Amino acid sequence: MALAYSKNNALNAICPYFTMFPLEYPLRVLKRHVKGAPIVFDPFCGRGTTLFAARTLGLAAWGIDSSPVAVAIAKAKLATCNVEEPLQLAAELLEATEPVEVPATPFFQAAYHPDTLKDVCALREGLLSLGSETDASTILRAAVLGCLHGPLPKHMENAGYFSNQMPRTYASKPDYAVRFWKERSLKAPKIDVLRVLRRKIERLVGLERAAPSPISQVLCGDAQSTDVFHLVNAAPSVVITSPPYYGMRTYVQDQWLRNWFLGGPAAIDYSAGPQLDHGGKSAFSTSLGKVWRNIANTTASSEALHMYVRFGIIPSAAVDAKAIFKRSLEESGIAWRLVSTRPAKAADAGKRQADQMRAESAAAVEFDFHVERA
Repeated sequence: MALAYSKNNALNAICPYFTMFPLEYPLRVLKRHVKGAPIVFDPFCGRGTTLFAARTLGLAAWGIDSSPVAVAIAKAKLATCNVEEPLQLAAELLEATEPVEVPATPFFQAAYHPDTLKDVCALREGLLSLGSETDASTILRAAVLGCLHGPLPKHMENAGYFSNQMPRTYASKPDYAVRFWKERSLKAPKIDVLRVLRRKIERLVGLERAAPSPISQVLCGDAQSTDVFHLVNAAPSVVITSPPYYGMRTYVQDQWLRNWFLGGPAAIDYSAGPQLDHGGKSAFSTSLGKVWRNIANTTASSEALHMYVRFGIIPSAAVDAKAIFKRSLEESGIAWRLVSTRPAKAADAGKRQADQMRAESAAAVEFDFHVERA
């Protein structure tokens, strides 16, 4: 049964993100295993949907992602605090911080009202200057990321975003955005930043209930590397994940504006490469196989280990998704047993990245795989 949106899931929706898969997928899987109190793991955690599902069911969870934006959002899924704490922090940062760096490019001048941009920059610099990360700062950071860009409201009292007209799930390229706004005579509204943040954060039902895992269990790193796995102080028994689409290379670039808020450059960094090797089907399978091997090596060979993987391809990549995934299992050097392979729901129903990012593209082909260590 599909899980309808409810206010109880507002924390999971704190920041729209184009690689999200539907919450009902990890919930459905975890309900099969919940009695065994598994440790849940997602090596491509994205915005943390698997981690939120684990929290909902009271299960411990770990996540890894190579994108700082993804990690910032995913950490919020494990945060616990009073709703007033992040709002108080925001007010303090705005009061105490006179921003030093306020971008003056045509994009930023057209994307934000000058007063709004000053407030956004004050929050950016204030959060970056904090000596340590707290649950309150984690929630505030994720909430700002979620409000940083999106559609213009019909009525200003309903404003949910800080920017001129933009998509919610990814940031438009600067030159395109400026042309778009000029052609339509769209002006960035003056936004009460604290009011917008309050509307978002007050909707986060359950934020005060202690999560079974701390925010430190979301790690920024490359899941192909053993280094980041040395920081995983647990032996996962249930893995639920959705690796990047084969052929999808622009995760960082399409989140460039949120990446700027986290301390990145005020322009698109085209030098940032994808986490996995997209240099061909073989290279991609080998790259993905390293992740499966690292996961298997975190647990004793005698212990049960289940992996549930939703994997697909972008429409322009004329390859067999099932063949790539099966080859990745072989490349891992671990003995896996393929339990089941099923077509996933249509990608557009799950709001996956190909549909979100390219309105003209057809829905991607996805499969749900269940494998266990043999």
